[in-house]
Amino acid sequence: MVVIPKLGKAEVKDGKIDLRTLKSVFICAEFGGILPVVNRTLFEKIGLHLQSGGADDIPGMRIFFDGHLNPEGYEMKISESGIDIKAGGKNGALYACQTLRAALKADAKTRGYTKDFGGNPDASANPKADAKTRIYTADFCEISDAPAYSYRGLLIDVARYFYDAEYIKRILDLMLLHKMNTLHLHLTDDQGWRIEIKKYPLLSEIGSKREKTHIGGWKNKNDLDDGKPHSGFYTQKEMKEIVAYAAEIGIQIIPEIDMPAHFAAAFAAYPHLACRDKKVSVPWYFGGHYPSVHGERDWNRSACIGKEATFRFIFDVIDEIFDIFPAPYFHIGGDEAPKDEWKNCPDCQRLMKSENIGSVEELQRYFMRKINAYVKSKGKNLIAWNEALEGGNFDTEMIAQYWTPKKDPNVREFLKKGGRVLVSKHNPMYFDMPFSQYPLKNIYKFKPSEPIGEEYADRIAGVEAAVWTEWLGSREKLEFRLLPRLSAAAEVCWTGGGGEDYAEFSARIKEFGEIYEGLGFNYARAKTADPKNPVKRILTMRDFFFKDPDREFKENEKLK
Repeated sequence: MVVIPKLGKAEVKDGKIDLRTLKSVFICAEFGGILPVVNRTLFEKIGLHLQSGGADDIPGMRIFFDGHLNPEGYEMKISESGIDIKAGGKNGALYACQTLRAALKADAKTRGYTKDFGGNPDASANPKADAKTRIYTADFCEISDAPAYSYRGLLIDVARYFYDAEYIKRILDLMLLHKMNTLHLHLTDDQGWRIEIKKYPLLSEIGSKREKTHIGGWKNKNDLDDGKPHSGFYTQKEMKEIVAYAAEIGIQIIPEIDMPAHFAAAFAAYPHLACRDKKVSVPWYFGGHYPSVHGERDWNRSACIGKEATFRFIFDVIDEIFDIFPAPYFHIGGDEAPKDEWKNCPDCQRLMKSENIGSVEELQRYFMRKINAYVKSKGKNLIAWNEALEGGNFDTEMIAQYWTPKKDPNVREFLKKGGRVLVSKHNPMYFDMPFSQYPLKNIYKFKPSEPIGEEYADRIAGVEAAVWTEWLGSREKLEFRLLPRLSAAAEVCWTGGGGEDYAEFSARIKEFGEIYEGLGFNYARAKTADPKNPVKRILTMRDFFFKDPDREFKENEKLK
């Protein structure tokens, strides 16, 4: 079956059913409210308009609750009486319908010239056959399916480049198709603050705007920028609408307000939050290579921990954020925090003396613990990048998101003490990197327990892929890096990873290309996603870092 992620168990039987003969849809009371989603994402796409009916309507679709199943698992039987689904929860019911959606290629524009639901070639043998007839036909079968991980996430960085609310909803729809259940929005960073905070209006008035944007690659030494202002932020009303839309399709949204580092956009709006109160602009460049080469020493600064005003600001921001996002998690960032300024800051030094803090590493631990305590007092759990574990931040109720390329001994200590991790290892789960560096095959074969050791496999809270957008200034470029990688990541999340039959997966990905196109998404073709020439791969990576991050994108455009 052309389904991604791969089904846990599927047994095809003799016989078929024409979905046009279905009389109605019955949905049990436990899953009230999902009919509009089922109609929008499945039946309307294939031209059906089914109304609610009785459980005895034959043939029909019937969806029942079964408390013995995984909350996101389901069992589905397709027979002469119709489609019977048992699900352990709302998401399981939705995912059963997404299995049908994918297998029937309901989103494909030219779906008439492909294999039918069971993969039988007879339907595509005659190119003049009626496309609608084929798309309605489903083989009799029995399916049992459930995810390996309860947290299956995707990070979208909207701080470097802003993507509007309607586009985020399109990403959410794509996630539903892939049975992903968590969208992590990286809302703030040095290059932009993207969420309205009513108590601090300058965050959006000033912090959401930069005069131009860095181009040319991480290590390009020239003064390369696009010369174009960039801005944008979500109003609280817009974000609440996004959150509600996500909840309707079984997806939680986790906000990230990055701190104490990556705080430059906040400093541009409120300079007093830094150790030295000085006027700064929202940075236009990415990373430290450009400012370091040009002698700028103040490019990377952390919030002042010694000022009570800093904590008042952060707590106020958290309060407004929590009114928008009902998810049980809050992401603090906590990574890559420079500490030299704290060593010379009178406020930080005063705090260190009064609290008997012996080093700036311990000062960050103090900061983390104070934020963590406030978040917990609000009934939520903290997530932070694994660098936040430096200095012994071992509150095992928080979750460490493990991303660093090199092994982090602090993660191992955290796990030993009972902590849990989200696995987002740079290789292969950072989708902003070139395919020449991290081919699609790397994702498919990735086993999330490998970075931490099999003995801690039960401490994995979930898996998350990340799309950082430093060099992704358009939807087409973002989608090019995202697809078909998202499909591979979804399979890792659902099956547990470590796939062994890449040829079979590649065949499904090829079929999914029609679905991407039908949905209007750009994607990397097979030749780009799995590059073979080692010399070309090296040259492409050189260009990515030093000259042209868009080389692969441009070559893929020619393949289209």
